Amino acid sequence: MNNQQFDEQPRRVVNADVGLNTFLTKMYGWMALAVLLSAVSAYFVSTNQALLSTMTGSGMWIGLIVWFIFPFLVNGQAFKRPTVSFVLLMVYALITGGIFSVYSLVYSGTTIVSAFVSSAVVFIVMALYGTVTKRDLTRVGAQATAALIALLVALVINMFLHSAIIAYVFSFVGVIIFTALTASDSQKMKTLYLKSDGSGNVTSGLAVIGAMQLYLDFVNLFIFLIQIFGGAGSSRD
Repeated sequence: MNNQQFDEQPRRVVNADVGLNTFLTKMYGWMALAVLLSAVSAYFVSTNQALLSTMTGSGMWIGLIVWFIFPFLVNGQAFKRPTVSFVLLMVYALITGGIFSVYSLVYSGTTIVSAFVSSAVVFIVMALYGTVTKRDLTRVGAQATAALIALLVALVINMFLHSAIIAYVFSFVGVIIFTALTASDSQKMKTLYLKSDGSGNVTSGLAVIGAMQLYLDFVNLFIFLIQIFGGAGSSRD
């Protein structure tokens, strides 16, 4: 009896590790695919004058409305219909790329590439840290979320002030906030998986939600970094 208990314990640990690795691979893989689709979409639209003209007109407002609605649809369908939720995430990534194509009219190719590569490096480092660290990042995530709310309010106020200096400073604040959120969100999704029952739908649903959240972290890192690089004098004349 005792031997059987000792034999089963390592097996449970191994199975848990395998399940966690599978979950993390799926979540980060889907997030990476979403980023890739956004990059391809942005490049395709930016090189097509007709589509680019649409995105700078009324199409931009339609795209932005859909852009804000889709995350709620993705999260709402995650546990009910994981496959549908995954498809919605990919569509969202394509829409995001289309919206971001307008950056080609404002920033140089060097600025865009520099911001993208920098975002990728920061994201990978912080996501890895959040996944492997033993430190509880819950408080860090809560503080970053509170700071994000304050930043959004300040950005709205600055829309009336039109201060380029304030916007530039806020870009650095935004990078710090989403750097912290990347680490805390990575740890949060790992914790949620370990607390789940590990069933197929739950695992897939959590993977989609995690991919969506981390994708948003990456996108916002990119937005603030491109403003920093552009404000440093690399914008298109």
